[in-house]
Amino acid sequence: MGSLGRAIYTVGSWIRGTGQAIDRLGVTLQGSNYVPEQVSKHRTIMNVFQKEPMISKDAFVAPSAAVMGDVLIGRGSSVWYGVVLRGDVNSIRIGSGSNIQDNTLVHVAKFNLAGKVLPTIIGDNVTIGHGAVLHACTVEDEAFVGMGAILLDGAVVEKNAMVGAGSLVRQGTRIPSGEVWAGNPAKFLRKLTEEEIASIKESASIYTNLAQVHSTENAKTFDEIELEKLLRKKFENRDEDYDSMIGVVREVPPELVLPQNILPENKSSSKAVSL
Repeated sequence: MGSLGRAIYTVGSWIRGTGQAIDRLGVTLQGSNYVPEQVSKHRTIMNVFQKEPMISKDAFVAPSAAVMGDVLIGRGSSVWYGVVLRGDVNSIRIGSGSNIQDNTLVHVAKFNLAGKVLPTIIGDNVTIGHGAVLHACTVEDEAFVGMGAILLDGAVVEKNAMVGAGSLVRQGTRIPSGEVWAGNPAKFLRKLTEEEIASIKESASIYTNLAQVHSTENAKTFDEIELEKLLRKKFENRDEDYDSMIGVVREVPPELVLPQNILPENKSSSKAVSL
């Protein structure tokens, strides 16, 4: 660091010290009304043991999610709010077009009772429902795991299979393709219909489109958000019948137009699978 660099560093230190002194003075003046402000140390993406998450540029990772260690997320996949992907002692692999919904926990195994070292593998176009727990298991392409389900070490959910909401899939259990398993412990319930199998893939596609909207919203600046607020306030009381009678045409600003592929009326023809 040269003389100029040292001088700039010193000035910076003075400014920071002055700011801290002003903050302490403000706290003193507030007295018993002082409310402490904690700085969040949350990191959405974090290295562990020199292992860095690899995330496709087309994937969406929510700001409140935590992706750490040896994690690979494929193109068009989405990791939603509150999700934890902890690839510290082994790897997590997520294919393309899959969605890991809010508050899901995905972890791996360095060792277990069977003496196996198991990663967690999630295939393409997979839907993992809210609040699920996946531990050292495999979920193959176009499978569906319901909300709050728990999959333990070595469990395998084959392609086009479904785990019912709140179910517990025990260690080493294999759920065959085209079947629904549910309960605690999970057992065979019935076969999936062709329509239900198609809806699993459609569910993944809907979430891929929805993730693009959330990604765009999270990337907006403060000024863009404020502008949208003004535009929405301007158009919220619009009466289309009245406008047509007086010959007024109001074009909705592009900032307020949702993509057609996520609008409810375009999804009404699909039948969701629920258990």
